[in-house]
Amino acid sequence: MLTLGFSPCPNDCFIFYALAHERVAPELAVQVTLEDVEALNQRARTGALAVTKISYHAFFHLTESYIMLRAGGALGYGVGPLVVTKRPQGSLKGLRVAIPGGLTTANLLLSLFEPEVDKVALRYDRIMPAVAAGEVDAGLIIHESRFTYPDYGLHAHLDLGAWWEAQTGLPLPLGGIMARRDLGEERLARLDEAIQESLRYAYAHPEETKPYVAAHAQELSDRVRQQHIDLYVNALSHDLGETGERAVRELQARAQARGLVPAGREPLFREARA
Repeated sequence: MLTLGFSPCPNDCFIFYALAHERVAPELAVQVTLEDVEALNQRARTGALAVTKISYHAFFHLTESYIMLRAGGALGYGVGPLVVTKRPQGSLKGLRVAIPGGLTTANLLLSLFEPEVDKVALRYDRIMPAVAAGEVDAGLIIHESRFTYPDYGLHAHLDLGAWWEAQTGLPLPLGGIMARRDLGEERLARLDEAIQESLRYAYAHPEETKPYVAAHAQELSDRVRQQHIDLYVNALSHDLGETGERAVRELQARAQARGLVPAGREPLFREARA
């Protein structure tokens, strides 16, 4: 039995549907845990899961024990977290900003952009209601919230993905699938292959995946679920490639330069096979 954690978000459920239901790689016999990404970030610190979705921010703290697989991740252009407000704001400096967890990549990006904010950690789906109610000055939103924040009467103050792209010219690495290094290269390679097979199955059988995606999608509409999949599942989800690797290393280097993550000695990724 191999423990596998991923989030209930549409992109993860789409990617992992076939693997979770033994449509591919049944020999891996995965035991699935579905939790919000920040809950998975915190759980990963205990080593409880052999394989798990993880924010890159959290991964940078865990590289001694875990290695990043090449498939299944969320990286891309136009995928960045947004800072939303109820009314127009000037600088974020000194404002009370709700964040979706301390180990999220969104929080790391906010720290790189503006370190002097008063952060309040909330579960990601509680952030927009808190901003709308005036409990905080601004909210850092992730996942499907980028499609639904206008429904709360909120305004986009800052797109941290656009900021990252302007700074680096690289796709934004949000999260990936990491696995314990002690699983060994042969098993790690099979996991990467299995995730790629699962993704290909989902694209070949999209209708079959829909009930599973809908069952875990926080009551989202069909339209929003599909928007979510279309945005966060892309070619870099099949293999992060050289561009994805450069993006991750750039994020790590910038965070290390600011003292936000520790220096790592181990290779970050499984090497691509020829």
